[in-house]
Amino acid sequence: MQGQQQQQAYDRGITIFSPDGRLYQVEYAREAVKRGTASIGVRTNDGVVLAVDKRVPSPLLEDSSVEKIHKADDHVGIASAGHVADARQLIDFARRQAQVNQLRYGEPIGVETLTKEVTDHIQQYTQVGGARPFGVALIVGGIDNGEPRLFETDPSGTPYEWKALAVGSDRGELQEYLEENYDDEADLDGGIALALDALASVNDGSLLPSEVGLATIDVDSESFEQFDYDRIEDHLEENDLLDDGEEEADE
Repeated sequence: MQGQQQQQAYDRGITIFSPDGRLYQVEYAREAVKRGTASIGVRTNDGVVLAVDKRVPSPLLEDSSVEKIHKADDHVGIASAGHVADARQLIDFARRQAQVNQLRYGEPIGVETLTKEVTDHIQQYTQVGGARPFGVALIVGGIDNGEPRLFETDPSGTPYEWKALAVGSDRGELQEYLEENYDDEADLDGGIALALDALASVNDGSLLPSEVGLATIDVDSESFEQFDYDRIEDHLEENDLLDDGEEEADE
């Protein structure tokens, strides 16, 4: 009981460390990320793939209103997991930083630079009283001078660079799948297949096009491209991941 009371005393303020060096509010923010549906990023030699689980809670909800993949700049895309409103705030911040860099220096912002601008902003909310951390993790993918880059932002304000990663619910299982099946030599289609296979592995082995978001940033064009329903359906069919109910409906 005394231990619980001590924890409660230290988790009321974001600016207070517990005696064992923990910031409880940051840990709670990470728990909020785990409650969000999964997002996956895969880096390949030909570009970056972003794939998300965007399951809707009601058949009356418009699929298009569930946004988990966003364009931050022409060469950068962001996928999120956690609190949607928090994600929107950070993505708007990222877009402003990209535009400021373009106006100030006359060139696109680097993917690593943009990620660190965002994480610096996130970190400020772990040191200021009267505020709370952002309950969201972002996957930032893009092209830097012809090189694919893939980063994660953590609620603590720490950036990490990855070859492939998952955030949100089922992260442990998804990350294990990516580690076992990632191929350094895969092309962009191979990256798409890996991301969709990983999502399907925690969804009974099949997916609906309406419940998946998919985008790429390829090395040749250095442009963000978000896939529509038909293209997602084609990739699911190609990889034998299309839900049987969807196939019957098409017939």
